[in-house]
Amino acid sequence: MRNSAPDQDICIIGAGPVGLYLAGLLGSMDFTVTVLEQKTSIDHHSKSLGIHPVSLELFDDIGIADRFTEAGQPIKKGHAFIDHKKMGTISFESCPKPFNYILALPQYRTEEILEDWCRTFDNITIQRGASLASIEQLDDSVNVGYKIDGKTEVKRAKYLVGCDGKDSKVRNLARIKIEGEAYPDTYIMGDYSDNTDFGPDAAVYLHRDGLIESFPLPDSRRRWVVKTDSYIRNPDRNLLDNLVSNRLRHDLSGQNNSMISSFGVQHQQAETLNKGRVLLAGDSAHVVSPIGGQGMNLGWITASNLSESLSAARKNQGHAGPILTSFSKVSLSIAKTVARRAELNMWLGRKRSFPLFRNLIARMIVNTPLQRKMARMFTMRGL
Repeated sequence: MRNSAPDQDICIIGAGPVGLYLAGLLGSMDFTVTVLEQKTSIDHHSKSLGIHPVSLELFDDIGIADRFTEAGQPIKKGHAFIDHKKMGTISFESCPKPFNYILALPQYRTEEILEDWCRTFDNITIQRGASLASIEQLDDSVNVGYKIDGKTEVKRAKYLVGCDGKDSKVRNLARIKIEGEAYPDTYIMGDYSDNTDFGPDAAVYLHRDGLIESFPLPDSRRRWVVKTDSYIRNPDRNLLDNLVSNRLRHDLSGQNNSMISSFGVQHQQAETLNKGRVLLAGDSAHVVSPIGGQGMNLGWITASNLSESLSAARKNQGHAGPILTSFSKVSLSIAKTVARRAELNMWLGRKRSFPLFRNLIARMIVNTPLQRKMARMFTMRGL
């Protein structure tokens, strides 16, 4: 079935970090792009934090890396502890320069930077308060129905990309199956004014009662992530303060707190990232454990691959199907590797009655030549 010419080349559902990055990439390639986002403004609740070197290199390729590095906090070292005793340090400084660090930047600032970048393109439109309602695939386009300001509107695009999160409506409407499971691991996290001696360094405690991670943030703040025995439905700072105090004898009670939340973790992966003219990226495509901070960066890698594939499909329209199928296979393979790495991070941080074997492995990682290899793995090299 054919209809009138599409309104634009690409319609993206979701203005999170992956949807905005993809929109900017496609806009820089002279695609016309519309981004539809249900939220009316950027959510300032801090979520993802770490921007890895591979992502900074992607940003550098398009001339926006300095916008992130000027706003973020570089982390070049991570100190590892067993209970209270320091066992060593993993340094990222031996990794390839100039981005031989992980950049800490709250997700809302990342989204602000990406949205400001997108708005410099005349061929990118971002519509907030727009909720996806329907998808109709045609031979040469997709009709995208959405509700905005109490009205139902339809846009026709050559391709539709779902970047609308792990509960993706795009994926559901396209009837793309997703497989995976929830892990038993649960955590509580909070952002505080920094009263440690770590400065710009991170710290990871493999405590017998469960993992504690401590990451520096911009503006002399620090994020604490603590493994819990079960999911905390109504988290409060007193609980987090007490967990840190009991396990580490470190007092957070007098520090300013700007965020508390709790979360569980899942591993999910769509069976395919392309179905006709519907494509997936970010958490719509694959969900990995946030322990290790690689999920958002995986989304950017997928988005970069997708932009190149869509550019190739535009040049070779007769081979668009195989090009996009190849994109899906390669991206899902990368996602499986990232998921395995995230599982290792969770395994190391689990509560143990007899942690001797785990501690032996951790010491080998930190105090042998494996340290350099692990630094590369933690910074998402070799995918």
